[in-house]
Amino acid sequence: MDFVMGLFGKSRQADPKEQVNEWCKKLRKEGNQLERQINAIRREEAKVTKSLKEAAKKGDKDVCLILAKEVVNSRKSVNKIYAAKANLNSVQLQMKGQLATIKVAGAMASSTEVMVTMQQLVKLPEIQKTMMEMSREMMKAGIIEEMMEDVMEPLGEQDELEEAAQEEVDKILFELTAGKLGEAPEAVKDTLPAPVAAAKVEPEEEESDGEDGPRGRMCAQS
Repeated sequence: MDFVMGLFGKSRQADPKEQVNEWCKKLRKEGNQLERQINAIRREEAKVTKSLKEAAKKGDKDVCLILAKEVVNSRKSVNKIYAAKANLNSVQLQMKGQLATIKVAGAMASSTEVMVTMQQLVKLPEIQKTMMEMSREMMKAGIIEEMMEDVMEPLGEQDELEEAAQEEVDKILFELTAGKLGEAPEAVKDTLPAPVAAAKVEPEEEESDGEDGPRGRMCAQS
């Protein structure tokens, strides 16, 4: 039937439930990829921290300053990625709600919350390509409205480190050199969050995206 429809220039309309489950599969995959990236960043941060402490013992303040900036950068990256993971989970929950809507109404419903969350996700370079493709599919499905072009442009890679970074660098120097370098941060200030404690996440299952798996059931119809 699909072959015959193709001959006449027609394509089979995607089944709403299948489409939602496919989105959930992609969201889980991107979430797993972000988790691996966080682990890689933290491994590098550990190496930089070790080098910084060694440089501090030698009294090489210039090297310590450079390495402290790297630590600030890595922690900001980790916090940004954790925020993206939270948004991915939010979209997955919304997709679960879409499955319930499909069961009752036979079609997907427009969602402002999904649109706002997707606008945030397309700004993250690491997952931007997948999120932009998914956004276009959601537009066609009527879940979200067309997003403005400037919203869909990537965030600049220029880190905010240049704007108000000195306090953050001083805080890292003070923390990692036991107060020998840098300045003690004021108690009322919290310019740089401490490394985010990883939320308890289910053990990652390589490409275990079947609907029978524990993650698959999140978006699969009961």
